[in-house]
Amino acid sequence: MTGARNRLYALLQELRSEWDQTRSFWTDAKAVEFEQQYLNELTRQVHQAIAALETLEQILQQMRRDCE
Repeated sequence: MTGARNRLYALLQELRSEWDQTRSFWTDAKAVEFEQQYLNELTRQVHQAIAALETLEQILQQMRRDCE
């Protein structure tokens, strides 16, 4: 789970970095709309997924301990 969580976070960081570069050239109202409608929502969902993966990892660790 840790690997998946780290990979997901790294991909989000990469996307944000690419967006920052794009945003320096794309400066109209549609860029703002795109960021608010899609990128901010995606960021929120990725953070939720990361939190869920962390919870799942804790549950799996507890299960392993209980089975020992």
